[in-house]
This record gives sequence, structure tokens and C-alpha cells, in this order.
Amino acid sequence: MSRPEVGAGGAAMDRGGPDVAPRPGPRAWLALAVLAIPTLLVSIDNTVLGVALPELSAALRPDAATLLWVVDIYPLVLAGLLVTMGTLGDRIGRRRLLMIGVAGFGAVSLLAAFATSAAQLVAARALLGVFGAMLMPSTLALLRSVFLDRTHRRLALAIWATGFAAGAALGPIVGGLLLEHFWWGSIFVMSVPPMALLLVVAPLVVPESRETEPGRLDLVGVVLSLLTMGPLVLALKLAGSAGGVTPAVVASVLVGVGSGAAFVAHYRRRVRRGLDPLIDLELFARPVLRHSALANATTMFGLTGLLFFSAQYLQLVVGYSPLQAGLLLLPGFVVTVVAGLAAARLARRFALHQLVATGLALVLTGYVVCLFLQVDSAVVLLMTAAVLIGAGIGLSETVTNDAILAAAPPEKAGAAAAVSETAYEVGAVLGTALVGGVLSAVYRAGVVLPDGTPSSAGETLGGAADVATTMPADTAAALLASARAAFVHGVDVASGVAAVAVAMVLVAAGLGLRAARTGTSWRPAPPQWTPTPDTRSPAADRSSRGVSTE
Repeated sequence: MSRPEVGAGGAAMDRGGPDVAPRPGPRAWLALAVLAIPTLLVSIDNTVLGVALPELSAALRPDAATLLWVVDIYPLVLAGLLVTMGTLGDRIGRRRLLMIGVAGFGAVSLLAAFATSAAQLVAARALLGVFGAMLMPSTLALLRSVFLDRTHRRLALAIWATGFAAGAALGPIVGGLLLEHFWWGSIFVMSVPPMALLLVVAPLVVPESRETEPGRLDLVGVVLSLLTMGPLVLALKLAGSAGGVTPAVVASVLVGVGSGAAFVAHYRRRVRRGLDPLIDLELFARPVLRHSALANATTMFGLTGLLFFSAQYLQLVVGYSPLQAGLLLLPGFVVTVVAGLAAARLARRFALHQLVATGLALVLTGYVVCLFLQVDSAVVLLMTAAVLIGAGIGLSETVTNDAILAAAPPEKAGAAAAVSETAYEVGAVLGTALVGGVLSAVYRAGVVLPDGTPSSAGETLGGAADVATTMPADTAAALLASARAAFVHGVDVASGVAAVAVAMVLVAAGLGLRAARTGTSWRPAPPQWTPTPDTRSPAADRSSRGVSTE
């Protein structure tokens, strides 16, 4: 069993007790700025590719299946490896893993930018998922070792969560700006300079932290975790693109569920033999951690679902450019920042379940507003929905991230961070799969195609817009009118489904967190280990506890 981790200067890591750690100095806030950069870039990579697909398709000419893999392989690999990489960082050092991820992400970004075939781009995107999985849990876990007292850590996590949400929202804006001046590969090249800067600055300002007695890495657990997460995420993607359950979806679910059962059995065997498992499943026995992760997934579900249809609505229904569409969604991002920073202060006065429930209620209200979108609706209606959903994300994510880290033992910070990150990625996939799948199904059922119209016009609104450019004016106008009406109806139905899903989580997470609350505090139980006065030198004291002093 690993001893509790000790942060910089030998201070005990805070687990939710009284704030006894020293106030963070300028170096801590500089470390936060450094750690926010990879978070922002990885999140941007999740959404920036969408605006580049037309140019990318023209340049590389992938078939439909390959184009789907270009989009999907990155989140698939990322989600499948987050738990593994979070645990690996606990063992070999979180800063060390961060540096490996930074170097790899920057190098592979160049390979992706200059890919000469779609197959090369798929391979590069898969590698980006590998290195991206190294970055995300490391940044969140390192924040815990940098900010030892609870109050300042909440603020730091608010800024970190803002970077994650901001990246998803800024992706279309950044992509639109780059594509107005450069080729499609520029969306990958943009990651290289920041990553090069991180390689120089991060070792100077970010302290190393790791589990003190890590033991051997559970390689069988690594394989089984990949075979669990990858197929389940793939099943969600396939169901969304197909608009329902297909044999491939069923096969993916069976592989994922079977591998998950094998993972649990393997975990129990290792525990009985006294060996360290890949991830401590007992973490999920903690209600605060479990329900906070559920809330995290739901807020990302809300964000990606909104981004999926809002960009198409603004461009293909209302008629704005990609850059203009991104700018119209910018107020929602700004509100996310403000709400996240406000949450750090509100957490001093309100209980966790109150803040999380309020955040999810705002996301729910945003989707209710989307129920009223029409072809000729004022853009302010969608902007209002974006602001409401952004406010809910900022309010909820800040406190849930803090709760997840505080609920886990300090030596399991990387594993806990991986739980939070995995919840993000699963929520993002669900947002696209559920909202996108419902919207696509309603669109296909409702669009009316004039005689002789290619079938691609009946698959997506973008396909209809492309086909309309080759048709006579009257026929094109009729096709576009029907396609836009069917799309907007699909948005209304998908928003209703999303609202129901968010409402269910609102009840489950709100009640679960309230039940887990003890007294007037939602903080976890006091740590089993506490530092005791010692007359030895600080260096000798740290050495006696096996603490890294890098």
C-alpha cells in the first residue's frame, strides 16, 4: 500500500480538511498557466476538425468510411487510454508523463499536417489520441500537488475547467480563422509552437509528483481497459452515425462489456494476491466521486450536443460563415469562464449538490430554449441557449473536478483525474452520438427530395446544400426549404431528448450528492495519515517517507 503523497516543501496534500497549507506563490500560478495550455489544445483538437472536413476531403479524397475514421479515431483512442495513462503518471511521475505527451503531441501534429493520404491522417490522429491521453490526467493531477490548500485549488480548477470547455468552443473559431488564410493542415500545425514552449518552461515551474511506492504496472489490466473503453465508445459513435442499432454496434457492445467483466475479475484476483491493480475500483464506491463524474459527463454531453447542431444551424440554415458562426457562440464561452470563476467562490457558501444541481438545471433550460428554434428564428434564441448551457458547465465542472480529486487518496490523484477525464470524453461522445443520431434520423424521415435528386441530399443538410448547387434554381430552392425544415425539426426533437437525459442526471446526481453529504460539508472523510512533529531536518523527514523532491 502506497504512503500518502507529499507536495512541494514536504507539506501534506490536502484532502478536504482545514486549509493549513501555505498560500500559493507566483510560481504556482505560472504553473497553472503552463498546465492550462495542453488542456486547451487537446480540447480544441476535439472540435476543430469539423470545419476543415470540406477542404480535407477535397485534398485527400477519402471514402465515407475513411472520413468517419479520420474524425472518430482521436476520441476513441483518447477515451480508451485515459485511465491507463492516469495510473501510469502516478507511477512514473506526472510531470515526466506530461513531457512525453507534449513532445509526442507536437511531433505527430506535424505528421498529421503534412499527411498525403487519408490513411496517413487516420494513423496520425490515432497517435495524437495516445499522446493526448498522456496530457489530460497529468495536468489535472499536477494541479493537486501545486495547489495544496482547498480554496486556491478550487480557483485553479475553475481556470483549468474553463480551458477545457473553452477549447471545445474555440475549435470552430480557430479553425475558421486558419482556413481563411491557410491550408487544412494548419489546424494541426498550430499545436506545435505551444508544445515546443511547454517543453522548455514546464520543467522550470511545474514540480514533479508521483506515487511513492508504485509497484509493477498491470499490463493485463491495460489491455483489458482498452478493450473495454474503445469498443463501447465505438458503439456510441456507430449508433450515432447509423441512426440506430446495427450488428456492428451490438458486436462492439458485446466486446466492451465482455472485456469489462474480465477487467473486474482480473482486478479482484490482483487484490486477493496483494498486487496493485491498474486502477482502484474502490474509488467508485465513493458516492461523491461517482456522482461528480456523472455530472461531468453530462455537462460535456450538453456542450458537444449543442456544438453539433448549432454550427450547422448557423451556417446552413441561417447562412453565416464558419467564422461568423463561431463568433456568435462566443458569448456562451465567455459565460462559461465567468461561471467557472464564480463557482470557486460560491463553493464556500453552498453545498456541492446545490451547485451541481443548479449547473445541470441551467444546461436543461438551455435545451428547453432550443425546442423553440425554427427556420426563421432570431439568432438570439440560439445564443441564449448557448449562454445558459455555458453557465451550467462552468458552474458544475469546477466543483465536481475539485470533489473528484478531494474524494480520492492523494497517491491516486492521477487515477482520479483519469476518471474525470474519461467522464468528459464519454460525455462528448454521447453528445454527438445521441443528439446527432436523433437529429439525423428525424432529418432523413422528414426531408422531401424532388425526383432525380441524389440520395446524399437525404442523408445530411450539408449533402442537400451541396446537391442544390447543381440543380435548377426552382428545384434547388424547394430542396433547400424542405431540408432546412427537416433539419430544424430534428434539432427540436434532439433537444427534447437531450433535455430529458439531462433532467434524469439532474435528479440522480443531485439526490446522490445530497445523500453523500455529511453535516454541512460535502468534503470527504479526514485522511488516515497526518504529519506529526519531528525534530529532524525537512530533507531527512522527506527522505524517510520516500517522497520525491524533484
